[in-house]
Amino acid sequence: MRIEDLRNSAWRFNERLKFLKERGRVLAEEHEPAVKEILQRVREEGDRALLEYTKKFDGVELTPEALEVPYEELEKAYGEIEEDVKSALEIAHERIRRFHEKQLERSFFVEEEGIILGNRVMPLERVGIYVPGGKASYPSTVLMNAVPAVVAGVEEVIMVSPKPNRYTLASAFIAGVSRVYQIGGAQAVAGLAFGTESLPKVDKIVGPGNIYVALAKKLLYGVVDIDMIAGPSEILVIADGTVDPKWCACDLLSQAEHDELAGVFMVTTDEEYAKEVAGWVRKLLGDFPRGEIARSSVERFGTIFLVEDLYKACEVANYIAPEHLEVLTEDPFSLLPYIKHAGAVFLGKYATEPLGDYLLGPNHTLPTGGTAKFFSPLGVYHFLKRSSLIYLSREGFDRVAEPAENIARAEGLYAHYYSVRIRRE
Repeated sequence: MRIEDLRNSAWRFNERLKFLKERGRVLAEEHEPAVKEILQRVREEGDRALLEYTKKFDGVELTPEALEVPYEELEKAYGEIEEDVKSALEIAHERIRRFHEKQLERSFFVEEEGIILGNRVMPLERVGIYVPGGKASYPSTVLMNAVPAVVAGVEEVIMVSPKPNRYTLASAFIAGVSRVYQIGGAQAVAGLAFGTESLPKVDKIVGPGNIYVALAKKLLYGVVDIDMIAGPSEILVIADGTVDPKWCACDLLSQAEHDELAGVFMVTTDEEYAKEVAGWVRKLLGDFPRGEIARSSVERFGTIFLVEDLYKACEVANYIAPEHLEVLTEDPFSLLPYIKHAGAVFLGKYATEPLGDYLLGPNHTLPTGGTAKFFSPLGVYHFLKRSSLIYLSREGFDRVAEPAENIARAEGLYAHYYSVRIRRE
């Protein structure tokens, strides 16, 4: 891993940060024309384009009838997976459900003299969840995306995933997914957004994916709603040298193995500790099956920043606004007031990020690429919409009519003014 000493060269530090934060942007610009073409063809040709792109990109030749996985296959997969895996998925499901139930919002009404105002909270009718299936299988992502939707009360949860295996299908059964389609990529996102002969149109699309999926969601925002524009995975560790450097190295590699564009960063006050962690990263790279993917990520984007104190480390973390932030220090809670921007914050040496990926409860679909400054983790609130309710009696109308007329005149909107005035007269 590359070590940058912020204590001596702010210019080098800023240049490195710019490079790291823009690591996905150039690639996105390069692929945008291809994604636009896919979206247009799916909109115009429907199933025909879906099938063609599935054969081209996933190497799977399907008929329109085979796009949807029969629900019986989900139940069959649930019955066939190993008991220890089934138990683990059910534990995860229960923990995720309990956590997200705390996020439920309620409708409310406020009554004044002759005026009733309300906020009505309702679930979306149909949503699509995207579950990656290219470089790895992600049954945990099924749970993280489907459970909040089910808790919110969404009527129909449609899942798309390329080549879903039995663990993915079993998770869909556990989570309460309504229908599953074995397609992926930008074409699957387009199919959900526009609807095709086989694929129903949804109101919102959520879930992580590769650069093509992220671009498709970005370009289709407005045709449908989306949760966020998720880029490559990333982790930032704030460390004071009190936690075993091997533990820290493992945590960094847990994100590096996701894909070659993953960002792995550490900020520390201890130069010797930084060298130890970097050494362990190099040693461990050869021990993991996905070591080559992790190696590419570490060599291109792996960076350790040296700072003068832990408060400066928090400043660096806030600037990067990482997807995952681990605070591996002797007193992690003392730094929490200084941390403003992160998708998820893991406090203490036992709060390793992979536990959050799988079953602690908070969602693992998180903002990346600095967007934690304004995006939130996926939650029940993503699957709810709100309507304002307004009722006035004659008494209530008389209390507010004249001020409304005055504002309408000030804005020069005569029809607004007259619609109020005619009721007064």
